[in-house]
Amino acid sequence: MAWDTEGTRRRLKEAATAEFAEHGPDGTTMARIAERAGINKERLYKYFGDKQALFDYQAAHPQLVRLLLWEGLSGGVADEANRTAHYKKKAQAYAAAQREGVLDGELSPEHLVFMIIGLAAWWISAPQLARMLTGADDSDPDEHARRRASVVRAAERLARPRR
Repeated sequence: MAWDTEGTRRRLKEAATAEFAEHGPDGTTMARIAERAGINKERLYKYFGDKQALFDYQAAHPQLVRLLLWEGLSGGVADEANRTAHYKKKAQAYAAAQREGVLDGELSPEHLVFMIIGLAAWWISAPQLARMLTGADDSDPDEHARRRASVVRAAERLARPRR
């Protein structure tokens, strides 16, 4: 039987999204992501490396953000039904984490997902603005690490439950 590489990647991304949403970056383990995706941990490492590499996926694939921008400008949506289902799963994972008190419940889970995607995507969407503000671009590994840390910290602050 042939190995379903694309299906495995999709399941891993969905599992990672759910785990990060429920447990945050520090509480997420590669073992739980692998278990949730129904694969062994070694295969997860083969596909993505460590946790930080999962955060770097979007930066490594800037064409995805550009395609979303062009799609928005054109007014059309490719494969809308499947993509809607994909994002609804993300929002459901956030909603579950809100019910458990892991994430703040004040914002709708759909809005929270959108805002966190925006935090991560804007560095790639407007690289010229990022360069003008910081004086560096993402090709500098130290700057990339600072940007990642800023996005993670901002997302944590945005989603942190109020006590």
